[in-house]
Amino acid sequence: MMWVLFARAPLPDARPWPGRRWLAALDALAWPAAWLAIVAWQSAHVGAVGQLMAAVAIVAGVGRLHRALATNHRYHFTSWTWGKRLGWLLLLGYALKLCTIWFAR
Repeated sequence: MMWVLFARAPLPDARPWPGRRWLAALDALAWPAAWLAIVAWQSAHVGAVGQLMAAVAIVAGVGRLHRALATNHRYHFTSWTWGKRLGWLLLLGYALKLCTIWFAR
């Protein structure tokens, strides 16, 4: 058996624009904060796994905040990446709904 690995090229540096650093910092903290909120909301049911998830979210948040502030040209917005994916899923859902209405006649 042989494994074939493909290395992806790194993403190009982002262009700077006014306010990008602070918006990146907000984006960098929003996602780990959302994970912490989910863990806190389910705190009675998650036990040690929830504590581990909270610790990972805090460490990831610190790393993301450092990249957003110190090396801003290397930070890529998570909200934009996931927003595009969710937007495509929403568009697919509307297309399925339209096909259901169209073919139900």
